[in-house]
Amino acid sequence: MLLNSSNNDKKWMRVALELAEFAAVQGEIPVGAVVVKNNKCIAKGWNQPILKNDPTAHAEIVALRQAADYLQNYRLIGTTLYVTLEPCVMCAGAIIQARVQRVVFGSYDEKFGAAGSRFDILRDTRHNHQVECVSRVLADECGEYLRGFFRNRRNCCNC
Repeated sequence: MLLNSSNNDKKWMRVALELAEFAAVQGEIPVGAVVVKNNKCIAKGWNQPILKNDPTAHAEIVALRQAADYLQNYRLIGTTLYVTLEPCVMCAGAIIQARVQRVVFGSYDEKFGAAGSRFDILRDTRHNHQVECVSRVLADECGEYLRGFFRNRRNCCNC
């Protein structure tokens, strides 16, 4: 569902894509995330489960933790989270608990997505907080980066 996408959304998604590239260089699945408040980046994250031996170290969780530390508050009121891939169920739960206002993502994740593809946890009215979702911002670039990463990984393993 595309709501209120802007050039500003593309600007911050490009920052998230740079972080996804950084994750890939480290051997992680290339997902990057940025938390923005009042048009200022307050946190950055990239996938780090392998490096940190932590299954919760998804790009979104890393960025949310950093944003909470920056704001000195676990409630991230008035923030927007930009992420290159649709958040999973775990990340969607953390986004709701943090009271993030908006989530802007690039590619849908048909297997694990929780913002409209497989599940729609972020906008579920049974929660006491719903998140505005903007999808498919720079979707082609985000999707191609992930596809290229896995294509290279498969080709490398067939050497």
